[in-house]
Amino acid sequence: MRLRTLAIGLICPMAALAQFPPPNLTENTIRVSDHVQVILGFPNVAIVTGERGTLVVDTGLGPANGAIAARVARKLSKGQKLYLTTTHFHPEHAAGVGGFPPETILVRNSVQQQELIGQGAEMLVLFRRLSPDYAKLLAGVDKLRPPDVVFDNEAKLDLGGVTARLLWLGAGHTKGDELTFVEPDRTLISGDIVQNKVVPGVSGNGGSFTSWLAVLDKLEALKPRYVVPDHSHPGDGSLIAQERAFILDMRSRALALKKQGLSAADAGKRLTSDFQTAYPEWARNPDWPNLTSVPGFVQRVYAEAP
Repeated sequence: MRLRTLAIGLICPMAALAQFPPPNLTENTIRVSDHVQVILGFPNVAIVTGERGTLVVDTGLGPANGAIAARVARKLSKGQKLYLTTTHFHPEHAAGVGGFPPETILVRNSVQQQELIGQGAEMLVLFRRLSPDYAKLLAGVDKLRPPDVVFDNEAKLDLGGVTARLLWLGAGHTKGDELTFVEPDRTLISGDIVQNKVVPGVSGNGGSFTSWLAVLDKLEALKPRYVVPDHSHPGDGSLIAQERAFILDMRSRALALKKQGLSAADAGKRLTSDFQTAYPEWARNPDWPNLTSVPGFVQRVYAEAP
């Protein structure tokens, strides 16, 4: 039951795994802004380069992918220092740390680190069960190295001509979701908190949609020009308002059905159908299996309702 609880809102059923991007990263990057390039994959890995240092955000699934991300970062680097941070503790974001050079400076917020300590081992077991490819990439991965720097609300990394602000603004997908705001680019590396036409999901022991909306309010105040999600294509700052509008609308629809006495399962089926009509671009989005994600969204809304 514990592993099932952790899986709620994290990932869709096994049958939908084929819709995910391949778990193996490539060395190809796209440029988002002056100092930010991204490897598109599962997940997207952002690389922020300055004159003195480079920051990698997320590791990929397992050490082999971490080594790819580190190698790309070194090719792009101008300075000697290499930093690494993770948007949250789930394996495709954090379990590749073993592929980075030992001198890499690992930075993480304290809430996320506590989640990793408390739930990281169970999450690795869950991911190994999801797919033989995942199991192969996670073979031999047990305990992940502890961070060199732990912060509470914000840590600033001066990379030389560019500053990366690592932020913990509250719970959303997980309790320890971390955001990175790159200045002067005004580029937000948003993890799961801001996606591009992807149905949001609260992980089993994560936050709530109420706390998620509060984080979006804080992000909007930053006025980002570019947004780099971790499971969909980069976009502009309007993705924040889009994310908020979707949560508010679909939550309202779900609560109306709950008030009518529909079960969460029946409401999930009805809203999956409604979703295809109301959000056709989302329903067709190849970045994520959205049609199988709507029932999980509805179940979470029901669970959070008074």
